[in-house]
Amino acid sequence: MLTAMFLAALILITVNSQETEETITYTQCTDGYEWDPVRQRCKDIDECEIVPDACKGGMKCVNHYGGYLCLPRTAQIIVNEREEAAAESTSGRNNVIRRTPADPHRAPPNPTHQIQCAAGYEQSDHNVCQDIDECATGTHNCRADQVCVNLRGSFSCQCPPGYQKRGDQCVDVDECTLRPYCHHRCVNTPGSYYCQCNAGFQLASNNHTCVDINECDANNPCAQQCYNILGSFICQCNPGFELSSDRINCEDIDECRTSSYICQYQCVNEPGKFSCVCPEGYQVVGSRTCQDINECETTNECREDEICWNYHGGFRCYPSNPCQEPYVLTSENRCVCPVSNTICRELPYSVVYKYMSIRSDRTVPSDIFQIQATTIYPNTINTFRIKSGNENGEFYLRQTSAVSAMLVLVKSVSGPREHIVDLEMLTVNSLNYRTSSVLRLTIIVGPYAF
Repeated sequence: MLTAMFLAALILITVNSQETEETITYTQCTDGYEWDPVRQRCKDIDECEIVPDACKGGMKCVNHYGGYLCLPRTAQIIVNEREEAAAESTSGRNNVIRRTPADPHRAPPNPTHQIQCAAGYEQSDHNVCQDIDECATGTHNCRADQVCVNLRGSFSCQCPPGYQKRGDQCVDVDECTLRPYCHHRCVNTPGSYYCQCNAGFQLASNNHTCVDINECDANNPCAQQCYNILGSFICQCNPGFELSSDRINCEDIDECRTSSYICQYQCVNEPGKFSCVCPEGYQVVGSRTCQDINECETTNECREDEICWNYHGGFRCYPSNPCQEPYVLTSENRCVCPVSNTICRELPYSVVYKYMSIRSDRTVPSDIFQIQATTIYPNTINTFRIKSGNENGEFYLRQTSAVSAMLVLVKSVSGPREHIVDLEMLTVNSLNYRTSSVLRLTIIVGPYAF
């Protein structure tokens, strides 16, 4: 058969004997082989080297004589060298075309014989065997879900990308089970796959890697302060606020509810802060403490014939001359009953007016005022007593020496309130001389304990 083919090729063209004939011999190899001019025979083409990404779905490419195989990576391959060599020796056919030197590139227009081409090839207009593109002509038998790939002298039915052959069918390749294509999550789709990222991340430009989303820069979700962390963010609030249950918004902290001692008088809550206020007659000192305002120094509203007396939380105006008949004013706040007046014999010789202020609910017992004789007579005895103003027993007068005594607060008193207490010093001697002096003490109890 091979000899007959050579003979047919040698007598393919006849020309006039007057022209010099030239014989051109060419060799055509079957699909999967190419001519080796050194060894003068057809040699196998290693498709695994020249076809990019020949096998899909993690399969390995194994070169085979005249083609290649896609096998699992665990498959063991045994190569029969003699069979492969025999295949190479029968993979090509020699054809001879006789051309005239007058036009060596043009084949004779009217050949007397047709050339015989191998399966998958056909004679061209130039009397050479050319490959038949079965995929273009529609003469292939590939299924509708397969892709026809033309080969030299043949064709191959392959699966589309993302599919692999299983028998005669193409089945989807689950790329998500093969290798870690994706940084976080892989989602398989028919013929392909795509990557997804966890919350707080987004796909990078390579569509595989996940990068952190800076939520604070992209769209600050926090009401006040935002801090980006890997894959998420945290919100914080300004001083005076706290995070609400949604961990995003901030709610005002009512500092006034946290403690009843935060302010000395009254706490006023404000957005993000608080302030302390004091009652009338006081001013805030050091943001929390209340201090009495001395109205007698700032806004003295008393008349000229009055004296201004400041007390805790307010002031009062008293007469500059507090003396009542038959007493006469002898010095500031001191009234004396003249001896020449017979009425004075039954009255205290002198009355001294004093004023003092104490805070409301003061701790008891507490020493609050000391009385002392201003004139000391020899061979006399002084005794002290509360003459009036102690009907409820709030006070007690304790004698501390022969000439002095201490007024003690023994019951807690609440203000605002005014107590007028007469403290009497009785003086006697061995000659039955008897006299007395009164200190009229006005005690003003402030409205608050500060």
